[in-house]
Amino acid sequence: MREEEVPMPVIHTAITTDPIDQSRLEAIVSRTHAGARVSFAGLIRDHDEEAEGVVVGLDYTCHPDADRFLADIAASVASDLDPDGRAVLAVEHRIGSLRVGDVAIVAVAASAHRGQAFELCQALVDRVKAEVPIWKHQHEESGRASWSNLGLPQWP
Repeated sequence: MREEEVPMPVIHTAITTDPIDQSRLEAIVSRTHAGARVSFAGLIRDHDEEAEGVVVGLDYTCHPDADRFLADIAASVASDLDPDGRAVLAVEHRIGSLRVGDVAIVAVAASAHRGQAFELCQALVDRVKAEVPIWKHQHEESGRASWSNLGLPQWP
């Protein structure tokens, strides 16, 4: 998928089939005014509330406009939580087949102070998980498979 061009302070969002390089995203948000940088990496785990057994992997799929939703949400988080417009955000989410231990999402927030950086990063991840049209088809060791995230809001 394509990388979205978004206005500052959000400087990078992407939906990708490639592995995510967390250190690259951290470098993207580095600024001399930022005294704090918070990173989050979401990994595929071997269990889930919806699974009956051990999870061995999953397939992420998304709406064709998921990259636009991701960019809009990141811009909204920055606007809501950074009234001075100096914080910098980056977020990438993978789609495709992933296995236990693979990184599915990385979000990074850089800000003048740690409290704001933590708040921005957590809000970004929470909103991405709740609002971006990305669904997962989970595969269990037993051969059973199930879909999740199907209850997300409807999009135009």
